[in-house]
Amino acid sequence: MNLGNILKKHRKSNRLTLKIVADRAGISEGFLSQIENNVNSPSVETLMNICGAIGVNAGDILTQVESQEKLSLIKKSEWEDIEIPPSGFATRRFFPPENRSEIDSAIIIFEPGKNIPGRKNVKNSQEILCVLKGSIQFLYGEKVLNLTEGDSFHYWTYPEKQMISNNSSSNAVVLWIGTI
Repeated sequence: MNLGNILKKHRKSNRLTLKIVADRAGISEGFLSQIENNVNSPSVETLMNICGAIGVNAGDILTQVESQEKLSLIKKSEWEDIEIPPSGFATRRFFPPENRSEIDSAIIIFEPGKNIPGRKNVKNSQEILCVLKGSIQFLYGEKVLNLTEGDSFHYWTYPEKQMISNNSSSNAVVLWIGTI
């Protein structure tokens, strides 16, 4: 259940700070942060107070939680239907940001000669790459890995010194999974 992300989204859309909502709800700012980051769960009474402070109906929030996607499918036939922007790569995520709490995942399709840098502002994260089609080159610090269809690997994120490159003559398709 991703209650915290939904509450945070509503709080931010109403341009309210953690402090303002926490004060109105009669809880600490730290506890509200834990709720929004899905580290702690509120009691029913606290949830009602938070919703009142944000100006949303608790029933509507619970309906949103219940209706969140719990399964996402990307069929192989969809890889060719993705329009690649001028950046040279397209990312098709399995879930929208509000439905991601511990891991993120995507199918990444990129054109020949294009590079994808490491994720910014990520610390202590782990990632998995699996080449589904074509080939890629992965730069990780001083190491260079050349990977082809079916190859996969698991690594600790090294954002400032990692890069995925498509040095082949055709599009590459990669399954990427990373912790948040």
